[in-house]
Amino acid sequence: MQNFSGGSATAPVSQVELTLSCRNLADMDVFSKSDPFIVVYVAHQGMKSWTEFKRTEVIYDNLNPDFATKINMAFHFEEQQRLRFEVYDIDAPSEDLSKHDFLGYRECTLGELVSSRTSQLPLLNVPRAGVNSSLLVRAEELLRSKFDAALRLSARRLDSKGWFSSSPSPYLELFKSNEDGEWSLTWRTEVVRGTRDPVWQPIDVPVGALCNGDHERNIRAVCWHWRRSGTPSLLGECQFSIRQLERGSATGARVHKLDLINAEKQRKKGASYTNSGELYIGLELRPHYSFLDYIQGGTDLACTIAIDFTASNGAPTSAESLHTLCVRDPSGNIYNPYVTALRAVGEIIQDYDSDKQFPVLGFGARLPPDGVVSHEFFVNLSPVSPYCHGVQGVVEAYQQCLPRIQLYGPTNFAPVIHHVANFARQSRNGSQYCILLIITDGVITDMPQTKQAIVEASGLPLSIIIVGVGTADFSAMEELDGDEVRVSYCGRAAERDIVQFVPFAELQRGDPATLRARLAREVLAEVPSQFISYMKANRIAAAPPKEGVTELPPDPSLV
Repeated sequence: MQNFSGGSATAPVSQVELTLSCRNLADMDVFSKSDPFIVVYVAHQGMKSWTEFKRTEVIYDNLNPDFATKINMAFHFEEQQRLRFEVYDIDAPSEDLSKHDFLGYRECTLGELVSSRTSQLPLLNVPRAGVNSSLLVRAEELLRSKFDAALRLSARRLDSKGWFSSSPSPYLELFKSNEDGEWSLTWRTEVVRGTRDPVWQPIDVPVGALCNGDHERNIRAVCWHWRRSGTPSLLGECQFSIRQLERGSATGARVHKLDLINAEKQRKKGASYTNSGELYIGLELRPHYSFLDYIQGGTDLACTIAIDFTASNGAPTSAESLHTLCVRDPSGNIYNPYVTALRAVGEIIQDYDSDKQFPVLGFGARLPPDGVVSHEFFVNLSPVSPYCHGVQGVVEAYQQCLPRIQLYGPTNFAPVIHHVANFARQSRNGSQYCILLIITDGVITDMPQTKQAIVEASGLPLSIIIVGVGTADFSAMEELDGDEVRVSYCGRAAERDIVQFVPFAELQRGDPATLRARLAREVLAEVPSQFISYMKANRIAAAPPKEGVTELPPDPSLV
């Protein structure tokens, strides 16, 4: 019998979905109710510092919000996974939490939430004395489903609202039936103002989120009339299942009609009551492909690196410069913020790049021999090819370039974005996905052109990651990171969010030994979701996994 040493087996990992609500939040606004959102943090095992994990949507004018944003994470039984929930009242269109009113926080472990299923946690540091605010968390294990539900939702002949029988402003909420018989919010549509016949934007949601992969499990649809006071009034509701919609499709009915029932009106009117409107649902089940499905099917990640060589970085001969060549790590390697960022991101990206050849561009420098300023030059100063082999090749090219150029300015992003976008246009079939990593120290001087470039590139297989080094005011970068408000130019909004901004200085707090790991985690956090959003929008299927054995290069330390 073969002997196994303790701890050699890998523990199974479950995916857990957290549904968040708040009750009795403090009212921080003068003329309306608070507009809350929640920021979720995680602390990795053995670390004291918190890392932001996800933010919910904002719910306006509501002290008892139910959030549709789900917090999905892997549950490791063998680890203590610490969580922190911070609740804020939004006050400005900014990612900076200091610009919003703090409503309270709570810390716990994922294990505590999983063991209780539904937890009501009193919030701490509530800003109003005597207000007993609480956080409600429902935890449920997610069963894997390989399908997404593309839903087309509309309604007809909804009841009128108001004193003068005016048309309602309807929106729809979808709820998942939990194993304990309770309901949890899964999706909330936009409000369609002033109509009894709304047509909502199509939604694309994993089947697992709607019914935990069980096509027979009921889904509850509730139609509300939006009111400026923040307290909606019920129009009607109904229940259906994925299987029910599938049966309709099998009989040729592409759209399924359901009666919206208002129980109170039904009770009052009795036999004369028919419905409070009709809900129409069109369903298309599409295969759900993960990030790894595409990577294993042969999609290549192509990373281009762009480096800021403007004079505001400081002279490389100075130890205070962000481009300093004077400071070395214990191994004797050049150590500065640019090298740290290059290594942290590059060492992860190169695992998904088949040839490990990185184009490296520079901007904002005077180049030899004639001193012409360039915002799009090859950092290896080759006249024909921008490629450097592997992360070490990138770092070496960067270090060799610094003494040969003159740092100058200004800080223009648009040229390098256009450069990479031109290559992304050639790979719209899913064979390659481009990533542009921009490392910079300064405020953008071509903001209108940069916005235009991002909007034009938002429909391409491209993600843009901006790492800000130094202590400059990076507030303009948050405008490009379209998590809250999508970037727009001349009235045209970006098709999807493709920009992630990470301030390097904030990550320098905490344990220096884990700086590169924290930087890589923050920088690359949004790439898989941006990648999937492009593939879904263009309905690109993942190829079957490549057959055969991939030979990895030998570990240099063993050669």
